[in-house]
Amino acid sequence: MTKPVIGFIGLGLMGGNMAACLQDNGFDLVVMGRNRDAVSTVVGRGATEVSSPKELAAASDIVMLCVTTSEVVESLIYGDNGILAGIKQGAVVIDYGTSIPASTQKIGADLAKKGAGMIDAPLGRTPAHAKDGLLNIMAAGDTATFEKVKPVLDVQGENVFYVGALGAGHTTKLINNFMGMTTVCAMSQAFAVADRAGIERQQLFDIMSAGPSNSPFMQFCKKYAVDGISDLGFSISNANKDVGYFLKMVENLGTRAEIAEGTSTALQAAVDAGMGDGNVPEIFDYFLKLKA
Repeated sequence: MTKPVIGFIGLGLMGGNMAACLQDNGFDLVVMGRNRDAVSTVVGRGATEVSSPKELAAASDIVMLCVTTSEVVESLIYGDNGILAGIKQGAVVIDYGTSIPASTQKIGADLAKKGAGMIDAPLGRTPAHAKDGLLNIMAAGDTATFEKVKPVLDVQGENVFYVGALGAGHTTKLINNFMGMTTVCAMSQAFAVADRAGIERQQLFDIMSAGPSNSPFMQFCKKYAVDGISDLGFSISNANKDVGYFLKMVENLGTRAEIAEGTSTALQAAVDAGMGDGNVPEIFDYFLKLKA
């Protein structure tokens, strides 16, 4: 069976490695992007470069987006010469980013009017996993569309979870990131309070990690607060964006998430302090300097 032509927008660290994985597995790519080095790399391996989302969509059977925000996704879909203007009947758009579910559902409805499908498929794991096709993928959309693209998802992911109707992937990802980023903030502040109180950080870790509080996120926080190693690979700015999206989703559901409001306040304060580019466990430095 002929492999689908894949249009790929978002050749950052994660997206670039995902594109390389697809090329390693024999897929033809159509790409566009601002990062000239990234575009040159995939074009050098046989991809075709285009100048607009409309042109990319017109040339692709599957359009993959690995970009930063819902706002960027919407600009690519609805902008002048956007994906919606060029999408082919029967094509599928896959959004691998972390987006607001209500936005995803609106885009999906507009694509359906053009005879195209949509899958929201946010990712877990790291760019290194992306290169080797070992991502965790939380895919959502109607089952026929999911089954249509699942062979490609299986190339990119070791674990492909089908989580339900369109928007459920982004919902699941936002819940997951709320929990993870709240854990990092709580553990980082625990280390900072211990330091203020004269308790050795290593000792606190030894005690807490021997009990049910132990987790991979605790290990990341310990690496930074105790060992000075920052390797989570997820920025405070991105965490702030995702928790903000979680709060927007919760508002759309007619409720509140007071714990998330606290996490959001701390992350936003760290961003305002100029720490947004740092990895999330580096929020320890903000808590360490915090005054009453």
